[in-house]
Amino acid sequence: MTESNFLRIHIPDSQITSIPIERMRARLVSFASIRDFLCFGLTIVAVVWLIVRGGEQMGYSWHWRQIPRAFFTLVDGQVAAGPLLQGLGVTLEITGLSLLLATGIGLTTALLRLSDSLVGRWLARAYLELIRNTPLLVQIFFLYFVMAPIFEVSRTATAVLALSLFEGAYASEIFRAGIQSIGRGQWEAGHSLGLSHYQTYRWVILPQALRRVLPPLTSQAVSLIKDSALVSTIAVYDLTMQGRTIIAETFLTFEIWFVVAAIYLVLALTLSTLANALERRTSRMV
Repeated sequence: MTESNFLRIHIPDSQITSIPIERMRARLVSFASIRDFLCFGLTIVAVVWLIVRGGEQMGYSWHWRQIPRAFFTLVDGQVAAGPLLQGLGVTLEITGLSLLLATGIGLTTALLRLSDSLVGRWLARAYLELIRNTPLLVQIFFLYFVMAPIFEVSRTATAVLALSLFEGAYASEIFRAGIQSIGRGQWEAGHSLGLSHYQTYRWVILPQALRRVLPPLTSQAVSLIKDSALVSTIAVYDLTMQGRTIIAETFLTFEIWFVVAAIYLVLALTLSTLANALERRTSRMV
């Protein structure tokens, strides 16, 4: 049988060497995922053991069986949302509105700081120095006790405004750093195509800057979720305020606060996971 009777397949050397490397990389990623999952599980077990052990040392009697009532209640024979779920809804509403408003405030402030307007730069600078150098709790009290009665603003709107102004100040610096990280050549390329200053911002600079600032913006969003607990000081019945109310009625101090902390942890981890997925998707599109 001659050599011509066989089907000859030529595989480039680069593909031959890349196949084992890709398999090895996939195995390493899988191993890392399993390792991270085991470490997370061991951490949870250790925390639970410390909680139980600490309760035994203090002589505290745990009443975890009463916790489901904080999530679901019976109203006229029908299951309804309990105080913690109602507070969670308020927290998500305040956080979502504050996140949108803070993003707009942060981007506007960053553009003002980078503009040629002297008045705009001074206004943005004054806003940043005022917000970043005063505590959030003081800002909430000022808006609620001083500004809200004048303009007849509700407690929820005051909470959203306070969180938006506070987080927007930090988001503006993130946006400004992302915009300044874009090379000068991108501006020149936009102008060479006949784009105006606004069009260059809109179609060339901002899309690239937003991809770069996504990770720090995610951290700021997580901080916003945690900072939203301070709105309970002005009697906004968010998750933290509902937890305080339940504790005052049932004296389940440790159980309720551990559950509230776990809910905040789940919210932060969910947001971080979604942001990481969005970042990977945008990186593949580039």
